[in-house]
Amino acid sequence: MLKAVRTVMAVCGVMIMATPVMAQEGATFAIPQLGAGLIVLGAAIGIGRIGGSAVESMARQPELAGKIQTAMIIAAALIEGLGFAALFVGK
Repeated sequence: MLKAVRTVMAVCGVMIMATPVMAQEGATFAIPQLGAGLIVLGAAIGIGRIGGSAVESMARQPELAGKIQTAMIIAAALIEGLGFAALFVGK
């Protein structure tokens, strides 16, 4: 249930942020701007989930904290790199 609420709130936030862009006179609404926002939002959610899961894993097995942290940093870097690549392709 909490996941559904977060998803709905994220979609509503994106819609609210896009409204002023569409309301400007003489300006055209560009899909890449909305796409860039969704890319950044998706990357942030992914990195947040990785961080939360890693901290929970470290709390359960403190002796593996170094390996878990290394894997978390690598995964976060890959997600961030993918987000940057998608932003450049979208522009």
